[in-house]
Order: sequence, then structure tokens, then C-alpha cells
Amino acid sequence: MNKLLKNLGTLFLIFILISFVFALYNSSQSNSQTEQIPVSKLVDEIKADQVQKITVEGDKVNIQLKDGNKKQVSNKESGTSLSETLKNYGLETDKLQGVEIGIKEESGLSFWLGNILPILLPFVFVAGLFWLMLRQAQKGNAQALSFGLSRAKWDDPRKNKNKVTFKDVAGAEEAKEELREVVEFLKEPQKFHRLGAKIPRGVLLLGPPGCGKTLLARATSGEAGVPFFHISGSEFVEMFVGVGASRVRDLFNQAKKQKPSIVFIDEIDAVGRHRGAGLGGGHDEREQTLNQILVEMDGFDVRDNIIVIAATNRPDVLDPALLRPGRFDRRVVIDLPDIKDRIEILKVHANKKPLASDVNLETVAQRTPGFSGADLANLVNEAAISAARKNQTVTTQKELLDSIEKVLLGPERRSKVFSENEKWIVAIHEAGHAVAANILPKADPVHKISIISRGQAGGYTINLPTEDRHFRSRSEFLDKLVVLLSGYVAEEMELGEVTTGASSDLKQATKIAKELITRFGMSELGPVFLSGEDEWVFLGKELKDNRPYSEETAAKIDQLTQGYINAALEKSRQILRQKREKLLKVAKELMLKETLERDDFEILMSDENPDNVVQAQDASKPKQEELKTEKGKKTKSSSKKTKT
Repeated sequence: MNKLLKNLGTLFLIFILISFVFALYNSSQSNSQTEQIPVSKLVDEIKADQVQKITVEGDKVNIQLKDGNKKQVSNKESGTSLSETLKNYGLETDKLQGVEIGIKEESGLSFWLGNILPILLPFVFVAGLFWLMLRQAQKGNAQALSFGLSRAKWDDPRKNKNKVTFKDVAGAEEAKEELREVVEFLKEPQKFHRLGAKIPRGVLLLGPPGCGKTLLARATSGEAGVPFFHISGSEFVEMFVGVGASRVRDLFNQAKKQKPSIVFIDEIDAVGRHRGAGLGGGHDEREQTLNQILVEMDGFDVRDNIIVIAATNRPDVLDPALLRPGRFDRRVVIDLPDIKDRIEILKVHANKKPLASDVNLETVAQRTPGFSGADLANLVNEAAISAARKNQTVTTQKELLDSIEKVLLGPERRSKVFSENEKWIVAIHEAGHAVAANILPKADPVHKISIISRGQAGGYTINLPTEDRHFRSRSEFLDKLVVLLSGYVAEEMELGEVTTGASSDLKQATKIAKELITRFGMSELGPVFLSGEDEWVFLGKELKDNRPYSEETAAKIDQLTQGYINAALEKSRQILRQKREKLLKVAKELMLKETLERDDFEILMSDENPDNVVQAQDASKPKQEELKTEKGKKTKSSSKKTKT
């Protein structure tokens, strides 16, 4: 409707413009030196022998007097000659003998503008109006017909100078090696066909969010130099049944026209979930779309040279028919990067950013276990933003290390002011975590302690492993339980009661204790798996609870869980009683500095007492009576543990 009104307005402006030109033409025919006179005056001037020349142009009579200074214009009767008109006004014929009379034919432009255009212009306006209305209706029909066409975007690396290749992807060497087979098949298919080999028609990229699945798919296209069609799984599904299937057909038809090519479907779990399962049964539109994908992948000719690459982080919800041989029979797992890959990824993202000479990317990589490629890109970007806000010309190591905590926990909340009593609660809590982690042999080392609020945490202790680990032992889990509960025990010992700040620690500790029993077989129940799968009904799973054990076993699990928690509490109490002096020393130092790095903390925990370590006065510790008066106050303090 808006386009129609806009077109009508344009047509109206054109009409006004033409009318203005026509009026301007008419006005130009009579200027200030030309006088319009009636025929009677012309007759009088001829009788007075004042007229030198008369030029007839249609019904218009141009008069030139003998004095030459003035021109006149008159109009004769339409359909009659000039002599007849003058005779009707009583002019004798012999009076015209001394006057030069000429006849001038009308020009084509004058004829059209003066006679035809005024009649034709309204018809042109009406015809233009109808044309615009029909054009708008045809557009609506075209949109309705294009509703079932694919919305996939495609790039041709052969025409793109900034194409992505495997050189632009840091890490993921095993995944790149798997995808090089696809590149070879697209470049030299005859080498495989001669031996009767069939390259997989579909490649499924599996991995957590942000690990580079889309980037790898695009790099595969860039390496092979073939067109790259990319679309999200959610773009197939519409309100109307059958639209998704139509878009799938159109997508594969486009890919076949550009073969060899790669079709990339991101987040395929949006359309590829289990059929006919879940709350309320299946979803007709999604299932028809999935059926069409299955049919299209089965209908590939061996020599079509079309590879379908899909990405998902939920392979457990995909339909089995989608994963069978002949469809997505090749699975490429992309793990989170290890320290070596993290260093390479940081180099890629820091390539075009000016860095200070003190920047050590290896240190940053050591502090970021469990970070994905997207997390590392965000980290470097946050550091650059922070440096820009400080009007610096380069990014320093401090901005990079601060960005790690910002990505993990959120920005600092210095505006959230704690009272001295609350700061002491947070300091004691975090000191308890740090002291226990320093004493236990299987606990991760402490890298930083802070009582500055970040995100939802009132304070935090960062424990990071010295190397990337893929397996954990029972003793490591038990030491982690002790570290988690040491904040709770420190509050209990020094304050006489616990606060709400330990709630997150208790949640993590209970989860670990239960997983020791039900998932890892590290309890008295023996090597059995008792954890039900996470089969959510809205992801196409079963509605009933799938708990694979009896009520008696559930009671034993609860008892063993409580036993692990109690044992960890007792061990934590023993450690903090023995190291109470260190606990108070760390807490007092936190009250003064608010943040302790690893080196400062290790000096405090050593037997030495150097002069450069500032000691807090005993008066900084609030009295027990003051704490009891503020026991109604709540603070959030959680210990941040990084999972590898």
C-alpha cells in the first residue's frame, strides 16, 4: 500500500511538471514587447497606413508596425481567412495592397503543445494510474510465488579476493585434515571415481558453540574454490505446511546448477530433530522439511559433486535417518582448543590490533582453559575496547588479563559498595577457598583472588590448572569438594555463622558429589551408571521420567552424597584450623588491596614475611557483636572454578 501511494504521488508530480512546461511555453509566446489587440484596432491601423507586415500563423496574427519599435498580436476568426475577417470588419481590399502579408505553418511542437497535448494528457494520466495498479498486483503475485523459493545466500570464492581458507583457521588440525578429503574430491573427483570410491555426501560438524564450525565450512569452500550456499535450519520452517520442503528443493536445484558446490546448513537440529516424538507429537512442517532433505540427499548422483555440510551442537536430538550411511555419514568433532591452539587463535585475532611490548599471549592462553575460539575473539576485542576508552594507543597485558575476568564473570561493579562488615565476610570466604586450594595437592593452583564484585559474584577466586587435562581422578574431585566448601567453613569458623554467599558453592559441591556416585562409578555402589539421560520433552524426547534405579538405590545415593559432603567439610575444617593464621593474613590483605595476584598470594602463604607485603591491623577485623547486628544483610560471593 505504501508503494502504491508513493507511485501515485510520483505520477501526480510528473503531471504537474508537464502542465508547468505547457504553461511556460504559452507564456513565452507573449513577452513584454508584444501587445494583444483586437481585430478592429488592426483594421484602423491598416486604414491609417501604419502596418508594414502581417504574418498569419494558424488563427494567430502577428503584426509589425512601420515604426519598428512595437509588435502586436491579434486573433482572426477560426475557420476563415484573414482577408475575409478584415472584410467583415469593413476594410476595403485595396487597403491591403500596401501591406506585406505572409503565412507561416505551425511547427510540430506548437501543434502538439497547443492542440493535442491538452486532450491527450488526462488519458495518459489515467492510463498511468491503471499501469501502476496492475504492476503492484503483479508484484504481490510474484511475492506469493517466491514464498517457496530458497533464501540461501551463496558466495563464489573464485570471485572473492577475501576468501577464507584453512590458513585463516587456527587450531582444529584434525578437523581440517578430515575436511581436506572433501576439498580433494571437489578438486579432483576423477581420482576417486577411478578406484570406485565414494566420497561422503554429507559431513556433520559437531562441537560446542563458538568453536569454529561455520568458519571451517567456509574455509572448505575457499580451499576447494567452489560456490558456497549457506542457510540456517530455522529459515526452512514457516507457518504454512509445505513451504520448508519447497525451499529445500529450490536450494538443491540451485546447488546443482552451480556444481561442484557446497551446501552448508547451520543449526540443522532446528529441522533435523526426532520425528513423531515429544510433547504433542510431531510437527508437520518441520517433519516434511526433514523428509525432503532426506530425499534430496538420497537423490544425489555420484557425479553431482555436491557436498552437504551441516553444523550442530546437539547431535543427540537428530533423527537417526539423518545420520545413516549415505547421508551424514561423516562426523567431524571440533573440540575446544588446547593451550597450543589458544595461542594460535589469539595471534589470529590480535593480528591487526596494536599490542604493547609487554603482551604475552602464552600467559593469556594459560589463563583461558575451556575458552572457545569465539570467547578468545571476544576477549581480545574487549581488551581493545578497554584500551580505547582509556585513550591508549596500544593494548597492554593488563587489559587482556582484565578481559578474561570480564568474559568469565562480567564487568566490575565498583559502584556496588559493601560495608566493612560485608567486605570482611567476602574476604574470609574467598581466603578460605584460596588457602584450601594452596594446601591440597590435587587442587588447581590459585591465580587470583578478589573481593571486587563482578556480575552476580560479590567476590571470586580463580583456580586454573597448570596444563590442559582431559581426565580427572577421584582424588581430584574430592579435593575440589574441599575447596568448594572451604568458604562455607571459613565463614562458620570466623563469623560464628554462615551467610547466603556460599549458596553457589553448595550447589556445585552437591552436583559433583552426586556425579561421583551416579556417573563416574567412584563410590561404594561400584562401577555402575545410574544417571538418567537429559531427555527433555521439548527436544523430542520422552515425557516420562527415565530414572534407571529403584527407590532403595535413590536412598543410598542420597546417603553417599551426604557422606561425601560431610567428609569434605571435616577435612576443610582440619585444614583451616591448622592454617588459621594464614587464613586471617590473606583476608586482611584482601581488605587492604581488594585483589591479590598469584605471586602475592604465594608470598603470604610462605613462611617468609617480607617487608613489601602490607599487613592489615587487627582492628580491621570487625567485632563479632557488629557482625551479629548485621546478620540480616545478604551478600553474594561465589568462587569461580574454571572447567577444563
